[in-house]
Amino acid sequence: MDSILDLLDNPAAMMSVLVFAAVATLAFGIMATVRVRSDVKRRAAGLANEASQSADSASRSLRHASIKATQRLLDYTNRHFSPGGDGEQRRLRRRLIQAGFLDPRAGAFYFLARVAMAIVVAVLALAIAPFVLADGSAMFWPTVWFSAIGGYLSPSVYLDRRIKARRNEHRDGFPDFMDLLVVCADAGLSMEASLDRVGRELADSYPSLSANLYMATLEMRAGRTMSEALEQLGDRLGLEEARAFATLLQQSEELGSSMTDALRVYSDDMRHKRMSLAEEKAYSLPAKLSVPLMICIFPVIIIVILLPVYVRFRYMGF
Repeated sequence: MDSILDLLDNPAAMMSVLVFAAVATLAFGIMATVRVRSDVKRRAAGLANEASQSADSASRSLRHASIKATQRLLDYTNRHFSPGGDGEQRRLRRRLIQAGFLDPRAGAFYFLARVAMAIVVAVLALAIAPFVLADGSAMFWPTVWFSAIGGYLSPSVYLDRRIKARRNEHRDGFPDFMDLLVVCADAGLSMEASLDRVGRELADSYPSLSANLYMATLEMRAGRTMSEALEQLGDRLGLEEARAFATLLQQSEELGSSMTDALRVYSDDMRHKRMSLAEEKAYSLPAKLSVPLMICIFPVIIIVILLPVYVRFRYMGF
């Protein structure tokens, strides 16, 4: 008690105690403020992470839901709007494969495209017909219906044109394929290695043929026999030459004859066939040119020759 009274009586000691208390209070206050701010930042960061995780999960759930809805729509379309009967489905699947559409859901996409094109073309006809036809014309609704039918058939027309273009590419590149295959066979490569090598060589000139050859090599590596893989190749190419090539190799393998000689003979035959097709097109060209010549060129020539004679007799009298 006496020490406390002595401290109170000493102004210097009292000042020291008050300064220490003030500094300690200020330090504890700063530490408490920093700690509270760090806790607030940590909680805010945790809330932000939870919000981002919830947003990501929501986006993933929405993406998953949209993918599932699209898959259900494709399955429903493929099940209810595909051609009836296994034969028609097989023919449609073969057409899609020959056109280059290898996705198993290509049939559903094809029918959705037909329906969408019918609706789009019908809407366009509804928008354009009032400006083309007279008011109250009886051809308004028939025009819309025929436009919808044309839009419904347009994917089939596009598919046929694509098949024809790819088939022409395959037919042009098949003799070159046979020549390169003979070279590889003479060099001692196996048939699988020859197909792989030739397919890579033809990638720039004939990309579709190269892709089909690559698929044939993958099928053989997966365990299919060479004859089965080549038969599938012929179906994908849509060429009788490819099917005959598969039959030729199968018979050569069964009979034990030289595959190199068989390939060389078939390559010569393919080269002669391509030359025959070129000669056929060249010989048919004059007959094809006769119609445009008679319609477009000959009338103009007749007018140019006879018009001065007509003018002379008409206006000069002799």
